[in-house]
Amino acid sequence: MSNPAGTAAIKMLHDRLLVELDRESGERRSSGGIVIPATAAMGARRLQWSRVVAAGPHARAVEVGDRVLFDPEDKAEVEVHGEVYVVMRERDVHAVAAERLEGGSTGLYL
Repeated sequence: MSNPAGTAAIKMLHDRLLVELDRESGERRSSGGIVIPATAAMGARRLQWSRVVAAGPHARAVEVGDRVLFDPEDKAEVEVHGEVYVVMRERDVHAVAAERLEGGSTGLYL
């Protein structure tokens, strides 16, 4: 079956974001260097950082290239050209990390 997007460009609508799924974010290292697999149960939900690759015209605080913090439990995945991405609304982003932000700014989208 062929990719529904084919080779056409993708334009995100409204406040939607398309972020790269960081394959290495699931595996973590403790301060002592022990590798903790993504399948290890944690007491609290763990948020994830990913890079924005596309943003809709109504996204106000997030730009392409920014790193965003979101809850991976609330994600919708999509495969485009063999790569897996996450689609989300800007309001589902907990924080933004970008060099363009001012030193005193937290980067939070409220």
